[in-house]
Parts: sequence; C-alpha cells; structure tokens
Amino acid sequence: VQLQASGGGLVQAGESLRLSCACSGHTFTGYAVGWFRQAPGKEREFVAAINWNGGSAVYADSVKGRFTISKNNAKNTVYLQMNSLEPDDTAVYYCARSVRLLGSPYVGKNEYMYWGQGTLVTVSS
Repeated sequence: VQLQASGGGLVQAGESLRLSCACSGHTFTGYAVGWFRQAPGKEREFVAAINWNGGSAVYADSVKGRFTISKNNAKNTVYLQMNSLEPDDTAVYYCARSVRLLGSPYVGKNEYMYWGQGTLVTVSS
C-alpha cells in the first residue's frame, strides 16, 4: 500500500488549498482515511478523518468549519479542502489509511498503518 499526498504550496492567509491523497497498490474502499499535520518542532496532530464509506467525518476543533474531508472510492482518492487558511495551519500534511476494515473516522494515530510522505502547506500572514 502506497499513499501519495499532493496539493500543498505557499498561500496567503485567507486563501484555499485542496490536498489530495491517492492510494496505489491497494484501495481506500472499505477503510477510513485520516489527515494529520506536523508543524516544525511540534508533534504530529490529528486534522480530519472520514469513515470507510465516506458517510461520516470528524475534525479537529482548530479546523472545524474551515476544512472538509471527502472520499472518492472510484478514484481511490481522499481530499482535504482547506479554506480560510491561517498561518497556524502551516505544517507538513500527511494522509493515512486505517488498519481495520469498515473503520470509523479514527482520531488516534495508532489506528492508521499506512502513511503518505507528506505535503508542505505554508500560509503567510
């Protein structure tokens, strides 16, 4: 299983970005997928997650109302739409696929086994 995150870049505060996470070698179908981020000098933190069928999602309080996670099983891709970006959103963003089949939108890192390489998002003020 390989995950490829893309879509990061440099934007100004208030602008938007859409991150993509593509799965190869296996599938997202039937599995929960999460997005996490890690800022310099900080631990990796939960951002958003979506359950196995795309029917429910969970968000960190810091991004609720600004970020939206979605899942396209046909394209084997998960997206993170990020609006109203703030300088505190600057981080490397990682996508991850859950271990368990038919999973819920897990918050904990330990629920995810497969991780992408990360994509850098930089938000200037």
